[in-house]
Amino acid sequence: MTAGESRYLPIGDHGLIGDLRTVALVGTNGTVDWYCCPRFDAPSVFAAILDADRGGSFELAADAPARTKQFYFPDTNVLITRFFADDGVGEIQDFMPVADDSREADRHRMIRRVSCVRGSLPFRARVAPRFDYARQPHTVRTEGDRVLFESASLSLSLTASVPMETDGQDAWAKFELAEGEQAVFALDRVGHGLAARGCPIAEAEEEFTATVRYWRRWLSSSRYRGRWREVVHRSALTLKLLTYAPTGGIVAAPTTSLPERLGGERNWDYRYVWIRDAAFCVYALLRLGFTEEAESFIGFLSSHVPLSDDGDTGPLQIMYGIDGRSDLPEEELDHLEGYRGSAPVRIGNAAAGQLQLDIYGALIDSIYLYNKWGDPIASDRWDELCTLVDWVCLHWDQPDEGIWETRGGRKNFVYSRLMCWVAIERAMRVAIQRGLPADIARWREARDAIYREIMRRGWSPRLRAFVQHFDEDVLDASLLMMPLAKFVSPTDPKWLSTLDALGDGLVSDSLVYRYDPEVSPDGLSGPEGTFSICSFWYVEALARAGRVDEARLAFEKMLTYANHLGLYAEEIGHTGEQLGNFPQAITHLALISAAFNLDHALG
Repeated sequence: MTAGESRYLPIGDHGLIGDLRTVALVGTNGTVDWYCCPRFDAPSVFAAILDADRGGSFELAADAPARTKQFYFPDTNVLITRFFADDGVGEIQDFMPVADDSREADRHRMIRRVSCVRGSLPFRARVAPRFDYARQPHTVRTEGDRVLFESASLSLSLTASVPMETDGQDAWAKFELAEGEQAVFALDRVGHGLAARGCPIAEAEEEFTATVRYWRRWLSSSRYRGRWREVVHRSALTLKLLTYAPTGGIVAAPTTSLPERLGGERNWDYRYVWIRDAAFCVYALLRLGFTEEAESFIGFLSSHVPLSDDGDTGPLQIMYGIDGRSDLPEEELDHLEGYRGSAPVRIGNAAAGQLQLDIYGALIDSIYLYNKWGDPIASDRWDELCTLVDWVCLHWDQPDEGIWETRGGRKNFVYSRLMCWVAIERAMRVAIQRGLPADIARWREARDAIYREIMRRGWSPRLRAFVQHFDEDVLDASLLMMPLAKFVSPTDPKWLSTLDALGDGLVSDSLVYRYDPEVSPDGLSGPEGTFSICSFWYVEALARAGRVDEARLAFEKMLTYANHLGLYAEEIGHTGEQLGNFPQAITHLALISAAFNLDHALG
């Protein structure tokens, strides 16, 4: 590792805390190096993970050589980082209280409680905000026991139980704690009617207790009692952290521009709600017993996703802002160097304007699942759904950009056709089960035409496998969804042959590549890592095919690729490192689904 690279922790060397409106990434070295305020998609305050020198951070650590370990306070999203030095052991408890009161929730309080649990230890702290992705200047002033950081768009108040000094744009402290002593730092948003608040040690204890109680009460509604309870519950807790409580939307990931390949250009902003995640989300949440969260996500789709305005890419966008906005212009931040030099850093996402036909299947499947396990579909919602299905019947045979959002031109992706089939098939099920009005004859004709087209043009006699797009011999891991979506029997000879071909062509030690970009150019340069969602789909496909021992081994291997806290980024690199935005919601959704179905297969 070069000197430049050593300024960055590995992506996986982070934990996540949050308050259901935004999150912070805390490194194993005790540094908060990613935090956006007041919400997931707001400009960053701390972004050292994207530029170690200019991005801004909140350092808090033992001021002596020390080994560190990090874990979550059991069954919560309270993160603990421990420092083991020659003269003592210290720890930081990091958390963001989840406020019931909406005004107090706007504070987005971050509490960092540091203590010495053995011997004695010196500590250091440096709070160095860099507002608006380090584009906006700010002033620093002391007001009693508080330090105020004020910029044009956002002001933060730092309260500490140890004396703080100011130094240019930053505030810092050095202090020593003996065994049993502790110090507290609290960072609050102020202004907009929010008065500054102190945070004495006693109040921090109360906030800690209340935060632990909140997360344990929430997790207690889980119905999962299977073999992998700890990892499934960590995934559930992570998904809850990625939920934007005011609307019920779940962000794909809380970060932007963490690279899919170090030094490459595959760097995207994932702080939005993808329609594709809808079915996985509703399925996983309902399976675990989190009906309120599933209802909230369906509520987001109902309230914030307009279904009737037929634009250039159809009545749906592939993604929306957490508040439902549809305009997500993409911009490059040239002043930030990117994680370990992986430029460009992007905010916004131009893929919002792509045509990706699979989202119609994902959305309608989520409504079908919620209609089945949650509440029956409302009459006005049914009318909207019929409009969508009619559109799919007319447009399913268009080329599109596909599930992987390629930027190499539209093609006839088999996965897109598969999910158009799902859209129509699930709508037909709801109509028949509920006796709802629908043009069943027309829908059936389109559904059957898609099926025949996939069987005729999506199957390669040479590879003896279903392929990425029509009339070409390229494998694609998205087709692992074929039996999961009930398009084909998991023991159909054609599917078993496809599963073998995918295993030979795209699988490496349980890790699954999306496709081979050299064989199937995607408009971007360079290779990439394996996609963790595909790896969990592979586990589930093996289990459903009756290859249960292989599925279990592949699942257990995948668990070894998680970070030290059980979290996954989008991809796994060649040496097992996490790559891409972190943590990624759909990977954790796929983990839950794989665990649930593997438990079922094992009996």
